[in-house]
This record gives sequence, C-alpha cells and structure tokens, in this order.
Amino acid sequence: MDKVISSAAEAVADIPNGATLTVGGFGLCGIPSVLINAILEAGVTDLEVVSNNAGVDDWGLGLLLGAGRLRRVVASYVGENKEFARQYLSGDLEVELTPQGTLAERMRAGGSGIAAFYTRTGVGTQVAQGGLPWKYDDAGNVIKTSPEKPVMTFETRDGEQEFVLEEAIVADFGIVRAWKGDRHGNLVFKDSARNFNPLAAMAGQITIAEVEQLVEPGEIAPNDVHLPGVYVHRVVPLTPEQAADKRIEKRTVR
Repeated sequence: MDKVISSAAEAVADIPNGATLTVGGFGLCGIPSVLINAILEAGVTDLEVVSNNAGVDDWGLGLLLGAGRLRRVVASYVGENKEFARQYLSGDLEVELTPQGTLAERMRAGGSGIAAFYTRTGVGTQVAQGGLPWKYDDAGNVIKTSPEKPVMTFETRDGEQEFVLEEAIVADFGIVRAWKGDRHGNLVFKDSARNFNPLAAMAGQITIAEVEQLVEPGEIAPNDVHLPGVYVHRVVPLTPEQAADKRIEKRTVR
C-alpha cells in the first residue's frame, strides 16, 4: 500500500480541534517541524500534546504554544521555552509533568495494546501520591492536581518492593520525523532522533511521518527498519530544503 501524501497540509487536514497528538523528537532533534507548521497554518486549536518537551519559543511545538493552540501538554521537561512556563504558571495551559522514562513507556505501551504497567519510578513521591500541580488560575493558585495512583508490592530479586501503576497513552494522531522511509511506511531514524519518534508513532491511532529521504519498498533492509509500516498511515516526503532546516536548541561557543 502506497502511503505517500503529496503535502503536509493534506496529511494533517483531518486533524480536528480538540485532538490529542503524540509528537516525536527530543529537544529540537528529530522534531516533525514541517507537520507542526502545517497544523499551525491549518488553524487547529484546543490541542492536547504528548511530547518530551514543547520546543523553544520560536520553533517546533513552541509555535503552536505561542499561537495559543494548546490546552494541555504531557511532557517530562519544560526546557528552554519561556512561553511554556509563562502559560503554565498563569493558568493558560494545563501541564502534566511525567518522568522521562515513564513517558516513553506509556507511549510504547499504548502502541502495544498494554493498558497500564507498574514501575518503580515515582514511588514515594507526588508522582504516586498525587498533588502535583497540573493547572493554576490567573492568580497563581493551584486549581487542578494530579490524582493518587495505585501502588502495589511485588517480590523482586532485592525483596519486596513497591511499584506505581502508570496508564498507557493512546493519541488520536501521532506525528513524527524519520531520516528515511519507504512508501509502505517503514521508517529509519538517525541517532538521537530515535529517542521518542518510534514511541510517538506507535501511540497514534493515525500516524503521520515526514521523511527526509523517501525510498522505494525493498530498499530498506528488514534488519535496518526501526519502526515497521504497520504503525504508519501517511508518509510525507520532505524537500531537500525542508530536510536541511534544523535548529540547535542551545549553542555554546568558546
């Protein structure tokens, strides 16, 4: 099945207001910037986004954030985005901060048909006990907090240990960026871009991948496939200019 879509605008055209998106990338590495721009131009609003972080003020998810298109973010890191912090603390944005490894596993579980899992991460903290501030009002008062999560004791090699229950994440749409992909949606990610992109793709009920290099089926060796095409529904080939347009989150020079 040929899954190639001619333009990013066409690929995101059916994303409705209020949708939940899992978004690949780590910092500004491997983010689906072309698809994010297409969503911005489409005028979609009231979105819930699940991503490691929310880009920076003028790039990536920071563009949707700055335009007031996001109502809720599930992330592990506020990062260098001052507007993200401002909206969160002023009551304009609901934020569920989640331990990074837990966030990754919640998306992987969602794509694997696993409803929930137990993990040691967060035991004995507000992650398990609840009370983390999710939303403030415009006066700085906490008006919504995280709920308490079930904790169970399991026998381990180190004796009995407590584990906290974390629910899987399944999104309406997943948007990701791959270094290489074929027309069937088989994807290859390069270096650090592999961190969250495969997981974000797995968690989307409809997944859209922008690819820097589009190849024909069979040109990617089976052992080189990082994410099989069964998880990918639409493939958007990038122009050389789009593929080369990559930002550095923080530049340090001597």
